[in-house]
Parts: sequence; structure tokens; C-alpha cells
Amino acid sequence: MAGVIDALEGSYDPAWAEPWDAVGLVCGDPEQPVRRIVFAVDPVAAVVDEALDWGADLIVTHHPLYLKGTTSVAATTAKGRIVHRLIRAGVALYTAHTNADVADPGVSDALARAVGLYPPYRPLSPGVVPGLGLGRVGVLPVSMTLAKFAALAAQGLPRTAGGLRVAGDLDRLVKTVAVSGGSGDSLLGTARAAGVDVFLTADLRHHPASEYVESGGPALIDAAHWATEWPWLAEAAERLTSGLAAKGISVEARVSDTVTDAWTTTAQRGLG
Repeated sequence: MAGVIDALEGSYDPAWAEPWDAVGLVCGDPEQPVRRIVFAVDPVAAVVDEALDWGADLIVTHHPLYLKGTTSVAATTAKGRIVHRLIRAGVALYTAHTNADVADPGVSDALARAVGLYPPYRPLSPGVVPGLGLGRVGVLPVSMTLAKFAALAAQGLPRTAGGLRVAGDLDRLVKTVAVSGGSGDSLLGTARAAGVDVFLTADLRHHPASEYVESGGPALIDAAHWATEWPWLAEAAERLTSGLAAKGISVEARVSDTVTDAWTTTAQRGLG
């Protein structure tokens, strides 16, 4: 496993993670062999089920299991039960979170490709290291209406119960687009300053979004948090397996298509 971890950290250096983040090996023996790896967004029970059924030795997730730390992994809690199940089965868990967000390529590069943006991309919020940073800015192959771009983005992202929410004139033409995987509230001002036509992200709150649109900011597209980060999994799996293959190490990787978005359905007045 040590060789696999080295390869992961070569692409997603833990030093790039935010100080508050929790990345790296969560549980597992670095000396154990790894043959099969499952990539997933969330370390939840359904993903563990999938990994155990497939006979995986390692799960790589984007979101940490314990982001704020803990004093107990007792099996009386949902997260504690995950730790116990993994250890009993000899399955390791590794997390690449904000270090994968800022990587080049990273989470937002994969999101940009999924919604139809053409490279080269540039960071929306550049970091200290050249080329790294949060979010990406790219362009569409041709100008199109906001409505058409929203449909294109919906087609490129995995389906979730909530779909996409759009704020702005649906007939306005858009060409330059900013994206950021995961929660993007903190980048609203940055997107406006970047002069983009539309900003696609997740977890936008009512008041910041309303004030942003009222003040003449770019159009907004709000997707499910899980959906904006899921496209990265295939890229991360490919980078890992091809990098290891170049060193003569053969592993099999699988991207979980289990929808772990928290919302499972929507309801409208008059239904049901």
C-alpha cells in the first residue's frame, strides 16, 4: 500500500490541503498489499458495502470520514461502525480532499470537462503554488444561451434528485464559465471579479445568491455537492493506475457510481 499512497500523494500532495482539513490514510496497514481500489466521494456505509462486495483492499474518498476529529471510534456510532467494518475486512481508507481541490489537474478540472468547457483552464482563485488553486475558468466551444448551457451541464453531470438550479436570464448568451467543485459560496465575489458569464458550483445559499444576482453578478448554476465532485473520481483512478503501471505495479480501480448525495427526492405542491 505504501507505493499506492506515494503515487496518490505525488498527484495530491497533503501539503496543499487546508490547515483545517483531514487528509491521508484514515485506517489500514501501509504494509498490506493492494490489488483493488474503489474511488468514491463519500466514506459512507453504502460505499463500504460496494467495496466489500467487490473485494477491494483500499477505498479512496474525496471527503474525510472524521473532518473535525474524534475521541472515539466505538461501533455505537455510524462512523465508528465504518471503521470497525473496514478494519475487520482488512480494507484501508484514504482521503484526498482540499489537496485534490487545488491540484492541477484536480476536482474542478474534471468538473470543467464534464460540463463542456474547453481547456486550457486557469484557476479561479490561484494559490501560492503556480497553477494550483480553487475552481477553474474555461470557455465553451461556442456562445450559447444560459438555458442551453444549463442543459449541457445537466447532461454531463450525474443525475441527482435536486438536479440543477439556475439563476439569471435564460436567454442571455454565455461563453466564459467558472466552475468550482463543492461548496462555492466563498467564491462568488471572485467569480464576479473574473468577468465570467456564469458560475457553476454547489451549496449556494439563498441570501448570498440573491444579493449576487441583484447586484449584476454572472448567472449562477447550483448543482448537488456530490455531483460536482464525482467527475474527479475517474480522473484520479486513471492517474493512479497509469502511474503505477509505469512502475510495473498492477492494480485494478473502480469508480463507485453509488449516489451518496444526501437528498433522495423532491416534492412539489399538488403531488402525492
